[in-house]
Amino acid sequence: MKHADFKSREVERLVTGTPVSDGAGVKLSRVLTAELQHRLDPFLMLDEFRSDDPDDYLAGFPDHPHRGFETVTYMLDGRMRHRDNAGNEGLLTAGGVQWMTAGRGIVHSELPEQEDGLMHGFQLWVNLPARNKLAEPGYRDIPDAEIPRYTSASGNAIKQIAGDSDGHAGAVHRPDTEPLYLDLTLAVGGHETLAIPRGHNAFVYVYQGEAQVGGRGQTVRQQQMAVLGNQPAADGVTLQSADGARLLLIAGRPLGEPIAQWGPFVMNSRDEVEQAIDDFRNGRF
Repeated sequence: MKHADFKSREVERLVTGTPVSDGAGVKLSRVLTAELQHRLDPFLMLDEFRSDDPDDYLAGFPDHPHRGFETVTYMLDGRMRHRDNAGNEGLLTAGGVQWMTAGRGIVHSELPEQEDGLMHGFQLWVNLPARNKLAEPGYRDIPDAEIPRYTSASGNAIKQIAGDSDGHAGAVHRPDTEPLYLDLTLAVGGHETLAIPRGHNAFVYVYQGEAQVGGRGQTVRQQQMAVLGNQPAADGVTLQSADGARLLLIAGRPLGEPIAQWGPFVMNSRDEVEQAIDDFRNGRF
């Protein structure tokens, strides 16, 4: 979107990730935490993992359950083997995406298939509406070569994991939450304006370099997330970078439903969470 009267969303707040350990001791930066789940509905969590120390990632994520949402794993560097109790198996390689719908319940493992080198990527959790929380589980591996990308009129590289952008279709389209998930490489001195559907909650996460976000040019540094305001007249967001930057732009339609979470189970009520725990413990996943 490039018209002269383009109105950008502004940065509402900046968030710096919190170091955490998950799985069998994998070190992560947790950027989108529980306190932001309502503000950034339908998104429940965003983690970045980035290490060239095998001790930080080698043990990976052994068998663990999920119910009630979708996990989106985007690998920039490294290799991760997925196996689950529905019989799915796949190898997530550099540049690829794994989109898994936990639905009524899935038990899976994500284990690195490397002993050295850089492991770098992201995991995003996307909520499911109440009526689909107990749907049949699903799984899709999308290799790098199958993810659409284009160079914008401004000369920036845009990779479209989900949703549509500037007349281009992404690799994944999901109902209800209608997510937009873009990986952008802003050139040196780069400037970009991107449309975001009105009513969608949205954020930008800079993972390399730094960028100026919004009409007022708020500086967002590496490993910071900018929560974008929902200004009703805004068309999307303006992005620029003097020295070049790489960033994620993620947006989705809020579900507006109650969120009840206990670890890997995200439902609408405490009773449903307790049922999920009971089902898992008694082998009903």
